[in-house]
Amino acid sequence: MRSVELLAPAGDMECLKTALYFGADAVYCGGPLLQLRAESTTFDFEKLQEAVDYTHAKGKKIYVTVNCFADNDEIPMVGDYANRLYHMGVDAVIVSDLGVLSEIKEHCPRLPVHISTQANTQNYKTIKVFKSLGASRVVLGREMTMKAIEELKDKVDGTEIEVFVHGAMCMAYSGRCLLSSFMNNRSGNRGECSQPCRWNYYLVEEKRRNMFIPVTETEGATAILSSTDLKAISFLDRLEAAGVTSFKIEGRMKSPYYVATVVNAYRHRIDGTGTLEECDAELDCASHRPYAAGFYFGEAKADPNNDGLYRQTCRFTGIVTGDSENGICTVEMRNRFAVGDTLEILSPNSVGKSFTVEKITAENGEEKSEAILVQEKVKLACPYELKAGDILRKRLPDAK
Repeated sequence: MRSVELLAPAGDMECLKTALYFGADAVYCGGPLLQLRAESTTFDFEKLQEAVDYTHAKGKKIYVTVNCFADNDEIPMVGDYANRLYHMGVDAVIVSDLGVLSEIKEHCPRLPVHISTQANTQNYKTIKVFKSLGASRVVLGREMTMKAIEELKDKVDGTEIEVFVHGAMCMAYSGRCLLSSFMNNRSGNRGECSQPCRWNYYLVEEKRRNMFIPVTETEGATAILSSTDLKAISFLDRLEAAGVTSFKIEGRMKSPYYVATVVNAYRHRIDGTGTLEECDAELDCASHRPYAAGFYFGEAKADPNNDGLYRQTCRFTGIVTGDSENGICTVEMRNRFAVGDTLEILSPNSVGKSFTVEKITAENGEEKSEAILVQEKVKLACPYELKAGDILRKRLPDAK
C-alpha cells in the first residue's frame, strides 16, 4: 500500500512538522483566504511560504484549502490568490465552490485543483464533470459506501480519488451544516463553526418553559447530536483496492500529539510495519469520541455506545527538542510529569518503549522533582536513543 498517499492535517507549523516527521506523504493547511477553519489554523503568506519550503525540502507535498463557499465580493480576488499560491509552490488547492474552481482555471490553469468533500461528490458522473472543469482529484463525500466507491474504479478516467479514513464526523451532510449559523450566527460553511453538535442539551415542555430537563443518553452525557469519530484502519487495503489514491486524516484544529499519534499508526499500518492490533491500540492513545466506520458499510445509525464523551489512554507529556547525547535528552514539557513516572516513547522508528524518570534537570542545572511549567525545557536520562520530534507520553491510570 506504500503507493497510497497518507495526507495529514497541519493547523500550524508545529503540526506540519510533526505530520511530516511521523510519516505523512502530504499535508493540507489553510491559507489567508477562503478556508474552512478558524483563524487560529490559518497560515499568512509568510508562514505559508515557510511551510511550502519546509515541506518540499522533505520531499513531500502541501495542499492549501480554498474550500469556503464564496460571496460575490470574494470572487474577484480568487484569480490573484491562485496565482500567488502557484508561484509560492503550492502543490494543489482544495476547492468546494464551482465559481472558485472556474476562476482558478481561468486565471491560473496550471495550479492543480482537488475537489473538497464539501462538494458532496457521490457518483462517477459528478467526478467526470469535475475533471472536465479541470480538477485532477476528488475528495469523496463521507456518505459514500465501500460498495459505491468500488463501483467507481473503472468509471472515473484516471481522476485521483481521496477519502477520509480518520477523524471527526459531522452530524450534517458532509459538513454542510446550518445549525451553527442558526444558533450562534457563525457559519460552518464559512469556516466559523461553533460545533453545536458537541453541546449538552435540555428538554423543555411546551407549558412548563421554565423547567429544564436534562436529555441524558448515559450518566453525565447529554450530547445527543454528537457523532462518533471515523476510524478506517482495519480496511485500508480494501479502499486501496477500490482505487483510492489518498487516505486523508481530519484534524486541522487538533494538537501535535494527536497528529503524531494518528499519522504514526496509519503509517505503520500502510507500510506493514505494525499489526492491526498494535496500530488500533495506538489510535486509542489520542483523544477521540467512540470510533465507528462511518458510512463505509451502510447507512450510519445511532450507536447506543456513543456517549459523546472524549476518551484517551495516554496523555502528551513532552516533545524531544534535540537528538539525545550520551543518554541525555532535552524535552519541552506539555503536561506535568515527575520523578518516578513511567513515560512511553512515541517515535516513527519505534512505539511502546518506556522508561522511568529518574532525574529532571532544569536548563539552569537545578534538579527538580517534577516538571510543572508548560513549555519549560528540561533534561532527562533515557536508555533509548531519541530524536528531535519524538514525543513522550504518560499512560493514564485507568487505561488498559
